[in-house]
Amino acid sequence: MSYSSQGHQGRLAVSPEVAGPATDGLERSCRILADGIRTGPTALGIERIEASFRGNGFAPHRHDTYALGLTLSGVQTFHYRGESRFSQPGNIIVLHPDELHDGAAGTEDGLRYRMLYVAPELIRQAGGETDVSLPFVATPVFSDPDFARALSEALTDIEANPDVLAFDDVLARIAAGLQRHAGMPAQRSEASARTAVDRATAYLREHSEQTVTSQDLEALTGLDRYTLARQFRRLTGTSPHRYLVMRRLESARRAMLSGAPLAEAAMEAGFADQSHFTRHFKKSYGLTPGRWQELIRV
Repeated sequence: MSYSSQGHQGRLAVSPEVAGPATDGLERSCRILADGIRTGPTALGIERIEASFRGNGFAPHRHDTYALGLTLSGVQTFHYRGESRFSQPGNIIVLHPDELHDGAAGTEDGLRYRMLYVAPELIRQAGGETDVSLPFVATPVFSDPDFARALSEALTDIEANPDVLAFDDVLARIAAGLQRHAGMPAQRSEASARTAVDRATAYLREHSEQTVTSQDLEALTGLDRYTLARQFRRLTGTSPHRYLVMRRLESARRAMLSGAPLAEAAMEAGFADQSHFTRHFKKSYGLTPGRWQELIRV
C-alpha cells in the first residue's frame, strides 16, 4: 500500500530538500511506531490511510485506483514494475492503477506513511481532460515540493470528512502534478467510448453484489466486449472484472468496519463464499481480511 525506488543498504540519510516544509506537520505526528492502520472517511472518490509497521507489511497486490503517498518516517521499500524501490521521508510515491506491488519497512526503525487513493475518473476530471488516457508516471518515487504540498493538504487530517471545496483545488493540483510527471503524451478517446465506459462503471457500481456478464455490458454500452475492455482500461486503468471485484471489496470493508462477521460481509458484498472473498482481499490489499481488521482496531 506504499512504497519506492532502487535498492538500499543500511540506514539512509535524508537530504534537506527531501524533508521539506510540505510534510513538517505530518512528521510531528509520527514519533512512536506501532503496527496499525488508520483510515479516514471515504468520500468524493478518494480514500486516505495512515499505516505503520516493521518488516514486511504487505504481500504483492493491486489497486484499481491511483495510490499517491508521502513517506513520513523510516524507509519505504517495495517492488514495482520489475524493480526494487525505496522512499525516504518527504518523497512522493505514485503507483498507477492495476500495477502489482508489495510493501515493507527498509530498516529496523520501522516505517510510517500516508496514502491517498484516488479514482482514475476523478483524476481525468480534475485534470480538465476527460477524453484522454490516464497519466502514467514512469518513476514511482520522486521529489516535487509543489506536488508534496498538495498531497500533504489532502492527508493532514485524515479522520475528518474532506471539505468538498478545498478538495476540488487539492485534486486539481494533484492531477496537474501527475500530468507534469507523466512520460508520454495522452491519447484521446472517442466521445462514444467515454460514454460507454461511464455507463459500464455506473452499472458495475450499482450491481456490484450481482453477477454481471459480458453480454450485460455489451447490451448496455453498444460495444463488443473486446473493444469495451480496451477502452475501459485506457480510461480507468483496469478491467471491468477488476472494477467489479473492487466495488465488492469496498462494500465488504464497510460492513467489516461496522462490525459484521467476515462471512456475512463477504456474502452481502456478492462473493461466492468466504474463501473467495479472502483470496480477492489479499490480492487487492496485501493482507487477509482478519489481519486488516486487527490493524484497524489498533
